[in-house]
Amino acid sequence: MDRFYRAVVDTGHAVFAMQGLRFRMTGVGNIPRTGPAVMVLNHTNYLDFMFGGLVADAAGRYVRFMCKESIFRHPIGGPFMRAMKHIPVDRDAGAASFATALRSLKQGEIVGVFPEATISRSFELKEFKSGAVRMAQASGAPLLPVVSWGGQRIWSKGKPKRLGRTKTPVGIRIGEPYVVPKGQSPEDANAELKRRMQELLDAEQRDYPALTGADLQFLPHRLGGTAPTLEEARELETRDAERRRQERAARIARKGRS
Repeated sequence: MDRFYRAVVDTGHAVFAMQGLRFRMTGVGNIPRTGPAVMVLNHTNYLDFMFGGLVADAAGRYVRFMCKESIFRHPIGGPFMRAMKHIPVDRDAGAASFATALRSLKQGEIVGVFPEATISRSFELKEFKSGAVRMAQASGAPLLPVVSWGGQRIWSKGKPKRLGRTKTPVGIRIGEPYVVPKGQSPEDANAELKRRMQELLDAEQRDYPALTGADLQFLPHRLGGTAPTLEEARELETRDAERRRQERAARIARKGRS
């Protein structure tokens, strides 16, 4: 048993209880009780990893998330990530991360993937990267689509944190496992995966309490909210990436002068 992981999950339950978060989980019966699966999640907030952990916990399982390698270098976060057997993703050495994920799947684990890679500031599904589908094809493991809605009101990119006792409702919907048919191209499988996740997200949004006033900032523009459109969000991401590139170059230059 993963005692450390168990302790982290129990702590998460306690924190969410103190916040008064009101979870509604639909489709728990779709979570495989045994064997490998690639859990695929949408990404609207910084708590999505914890929500994915709650999904697996409902079936007595743990998730090994694929996370950016920089988190593993953090003096506090790094030891936690390694103890929970999460998988570092180095964008310059993706093959090694892919191989590690395949080993976890062959050992019967659930591997968690965010195919959008980064938080969606439009709160819509962004373009999916194909890693999850390729993993499923290489291992034979089913894809397990999972969407959550409401967490963006607690802590999302560019938005104020609401970490107190907010009693925020959070809906989580788990779809049926999807086994990629043999011979299907990664592109077609990815399109089918995204279609299924969009259906789940649409259903979750319909069932969620109506957002009004200041909370319209957490609702997609398409649904009458004031969140950026997908196109506007892409522009924000491009500007953020350029800013990070310039900051990185400045740090390297300073080190070179010291």
